[in-house]
Parts: sequence; structure tokens; C-alpha cells
Amino acid sequence: MQSYFWVKTFHIVFVVAWMAAVFYLPRILVNIAEAAGQAQVGQRLQLMGRRLYRFGHVMFGLAFVLGLVLWLGYRVLPDFPTMVAPGAAGWLHAKLGLVVLLLVYFIFTGRWLKGVDSGRALPSSRALRWFNELPLVLFIAIVYLVLAKPF
Repeated sequence: MQSYFWVKTFHIVFVVAWMAAVFYLPRILVNIAEAAGQAQVGQRLQLMGRRLYRFGHVMFGLAFVLGLVLWLGYRVLPDFPTMVAPGAAGWLHAKLGLVVLLLVYFIFTGRWLKGVDSGRALPSSRALRWFNELPLVLFIAIVYLVLAKPF
């Protein structure tokens, strides 16, 4: 049982780290869009963005692996409880669907960052600011589903 709490603890830590990258990468894109004409500032922001994108992928990978252990570990590890009761996994499917949307969002922002590196223009900083708010809505829904398990 103790291993379950350690796995869950590190899963949550890596999810939080990934969410930091999900929230901050679009903000770096806003700053890049607003730094047009300032080559050194733009290069520094692009470097920060690339490093953050790489960090986010590592954190997502670790959170994903630990999430799989939480979901299916009871089949492999003795005395490892499952977080999903048989027949009551609707909330988990909804949560995983929203996580996939967040991953698509993160990859999309990474593609914009890579586009900037190759000379493509970004949307306006105002559009990017609105785009930056999307993951918060998804994250709130995910947290609700995990805590309430409504279905």
C-alpha cells in the first residue's frame, strides 16, 4: 500500500510540472510576438521556449508512465490497489479525453514555437493571450473529474 502512495505522489508532482509548462509556453509565445524587431530578446525567448517544451515532454512522459501504474498496477504489483472500480470508469475516460486535448494543445504550441524558429509569423499577441486561457478550463474539468468521480 505504501508504494501506491509514492507512485501517486510522484504522478501528481510530474503532472503539476507538466501543467507549468502547458501554462507558460503560450506565455512565451505572447512575449515573442510582442518582441518583434528585438532580435536578441526574441532569440532568448525562443531558447527558453525550446527548453520548456523539452522539459514539458519529459514531465508528461513520467506522469503518463506513473498514471499507467496507478491504473493497471494492481495487475502486476501485489497489494497495489486500483483507483478505478470495475464498471465505474466513466470519469476516467472523460479525464483521459481531456488530457489528450491538453497534450494536443501543448504540441500545437510547440509547433508554433518551431515555426518561429523557421521564420513563420505568430498570431497576434491578443489572440495568443486568449489561446493561453484554454488549458485552465481543461485543467479545472480534469481536477473536478478526479476528485468527484461523478460517473
